[in-house]
Amino acid sequence: MELLSPASVAFHKPDFNIHVMAIFGVKTPVDIELLKAKFPTSLCKHPRFSSLVEGDPSKGEELKWVRTEINLDKHIIAPKINSEDIKSPDKYVEDYIYNLSKTTLDKSRPLWDIHVLNLKLSEEVEAITITRIHHSLGDGTSLISLLLALTRKTSDPEALPTIPAPKIKRDDDNRKGIFWRWILALWLILKLFWNTSMDVLMFVATTLFLKDNSPFKTSPNGGNVSRRVVYKSFSLQDMKFVKNAIGATINDVALGITQAGLSRYLSRKYENEGNNHEVTREKTKKYLNNIRLRSVLLVNIRPSGGIQDLADMMEKDAEAKWGNAVGYVLLPFALGLHDDPLDYIRTAKTTVDKKKHSLEAIYTFFMAEVVMKFFGSKVASVISDRINSHTTIAFSNLPGPLEEIGFYGLPLTFLAPTSYGQPHPVMINFLSYSNKMTVVLAVDEYTVPDPHQLCDDIAESLNLIKDAVITQGLVKQDHSVM
Repeated sequence: MELLSPASVAFHKPDFNIHVMAIFGVKTPVDIELLKAKFPTSLCKHPRFSSLVEGDPSKGEELKWVRTEINLDKHIIAPKINSEDIKSPDKYVEDYIYNLSKTTLDKSRPLWDIHVLNLKLSEEVEAITITRIHHSLGDGTSLISLLLALTRKTSDPEALPTIPAPKIKRDDDNRKGIFWRWILALWLILKLFWNTSMDVLMFVATTLFLKDNSPFKTSPNGGNVSRRVVYKSFSLQDMKFVKNAIGATINDVALGITQAGLSRYLSRKYENEGNNHEVTREKTKKYLNNIRLRSVLLVNIRPSGGIQDLADMMEKDAEAKWGNAVGYVLLPFALGLHDDPLDYIRTAKTTVDKKKHSLEAIYTFFMAEVVMKFFGSKVASVISDRINSHTTIAFSNLPGPLEEIGFYGLPLTFLAPTSYGQPHPVMINFLSYSNKMTVVLAVDEYTVPDPHQLCDDIAESLNLIKDAVITQGLVKQDHSVM
């Protein structure tokens, strides 16, 4: 037996009962018997995936992991599908996921399952698999890494996927003297202190009173509503093209095109008002500039094991880092109408650069630990609820495999991670795969009644920004991987 961490316990609250989903597009029909044969020697060997959660907090009992036997017939679900009766395969899959988000995982068995839909969507997609995992089993990065540890390169069936490693900046300028190095170090320390202080102040203000004045209003049922999940893939090379022209990162571009897409989507509020273009534009500018829209990022404080470590854990019973040790980061979205589309990327870069030079995530993690220790889970829960209720969006961008991969030999054409059960009405995830980037939206339809339009607006914003790079002659040669 092992007690759940405070973060894992939080994911079992009725209004924070989060389920992570990974949607895989498969190029060939899925053999169910193959999965049942492979899982016992891989995924089922992971302690969290072969354990129940026992205990009742309402009775004063602590939640704990208890190992158990696994009946794969209860975890691998393959509904019978008559493709001749389905007019739109894409709509069938979308509705299946929507209905799945109405349900929760059965606590009488380990908290995961996989749904296999052998339904042809296109020439490239012959089937869809939907892996559903309770968030208490691990943070999002760990769970996606674990699933990727079950895959192999299609070009080399014995090799694990290659994930882009974060770049390490090196100071190759030996001309700087010791004095200037000390000045630079002092400046960076002051900058870190200032950014952290401002972020902590904003975090406290958000906990106490500062709410988003977002047009995305949460439905009366909060996170306990079905989520409409839509996704769209576009060129990763286009994002790299923009990244290099601006001197930014893929993360900056992802945030930038999201800001542009949200601005484009919300600006339709005034697009049909009157015939005076300038008056309409000024109204739209004022409307967007007055919106306070923020995302809560859950940042893993304890580094997760890499894909190789997780693969060894399942195949060789080796040890690997695992768990839910997360801190909060509040990420503001700067909405508006810009004459230069590249300004969306520039403002995103400014925001992200500040967050990189801040200890906000570490501070909020340790603050949560202190509150849990001295005031208990009820007070910690109230603080968490207020942070979530005062913000609007959940946002993430994760790097995926650099090459095409197969899941137990099944070649994949796209990967789309998302979740449901969170109190935020809008969730936006990015995940790269080979030469593609996929953006995934999981929304409360009360809040966003036309999520396909918002998804298209984000993708179209990348095209407009790319065109602006070409028009302004900012094209640069791309030598980087990510």
